[in-house]
Amino acid sequence: MKAYGAEFLGTFWLVFGGCGSAVLAAAFPELGIGFVGVSLAFGLTVLTMAYAVGHISGGHFNPAVSIGLFVGGRFPAGKLLPYIVSQVLGGLAAGGVLYLIASGKAGFDLAGGFASNGFGEHSPGKFNMQAALLAEVVLTAFFLIIILGATDKRAPAGFAPIAIGLGLTLIHLISIPVTNTSVNPARSTAVALYVGGWAVEQLWLFWVAPIAGAVLGALAYKFVGSDNKR
Repeated sequence: MKAYGAEFLGTFWLVFGGCGSAVLAAAFPELGIGFVGVSLAFGLTVLTMAYAVGHISGGHFNPAVSIGLFVGGRFPAGKLLPYIVSQVLGGLAAGGVLYLIASGKAGFDLAGGFASNGFGEHSPGKFNMQAALLAEVVLTAFFLIIILGATDKRAPAGFAPIAIGLGLTLIHLISIPVTNTSVNPARSTAVALYVGGWAVEQLWLFWVAPIAGAVLGALAYKFVGSDNKR
């Protein structure tokens, strides 16, 4: 239960910090943090919580990561569903808190997207579904390669959260214009359910693509990162 609680808290912080920066600070009059600031915020959420509770739960904070770690032989099947449920609930709780804060400003409207992921007309750069799907698959695959490599017993100890956090920052720098960046079904669900409508209709892609990418990334690392001495 402590591990599930840690995943809840970690995913809460990821959604609240990452999506919160996008909703509250990205376009703040004259002093907005923009895409770079939001990218850094997402990376910092993972970096900080990986150090804070990673030793309790492993610091997944993402259903796709949990599935990828299972495929990579790093995570038991019996914990997979409870981890995913904890992550989704943590994200939804963060989305609720963020909504209460954001709605305290006059003129707030969920029609603005509430940091939801989307494609086509709902992509920040108007990228189509195929582009969004490809971006999410490729970026999640490399995210898993980074995670598996940084946490390999042969990697330098103690630096994994830094590599993973910076990896997620880079992923956001690349893909915010394409999909608003998911690579995390819990993050996508956390805000889409509050927006409803188009955000829920397009949510399937932000479950399917990250999970597919995570599986591909795990398989790729098993191939290139296998220890022949074992």
